[in-house]
Amino acid sequence: MVPRLRLNEFKTLYKAWKRGIPWWDHLLYGCLWWIEEKIIDYRVKTTVDEAIKEYETLHTVEPTPPIYTETPGKGSLGVSEMRLTAPWYDDTGGERSEP
Repeated sequence: MVPRLRLNEFKTLYKAWKRGIPWWDHLLYGCLWWIEEKIIDYRVKTTVDEAIKEYETLHTVEPTPPIYTETPGKGSLGVSEMRLTAPWYDDTGGERSEP
């Protein structure tokens, strides 16, 4: 699959700067394609980060501490079992319930 330019700005730059010299046009195309990929990645990252910040400001979730349980040890070693579970975990049937 041949990489292609996706943004109209870069397509216009390529058309304006190409000279009909194969090695120059190929080098120009590669440089524009690389810069375009970096710009698209940056735009996507900033858009996603802004959306996450907006979501976090609109939906505040109170942090709940985990549930600590300890069962006494059995046998000659007497090793007890300590467990941290999420507050929404239902230990009665081993199934998870909605928070």
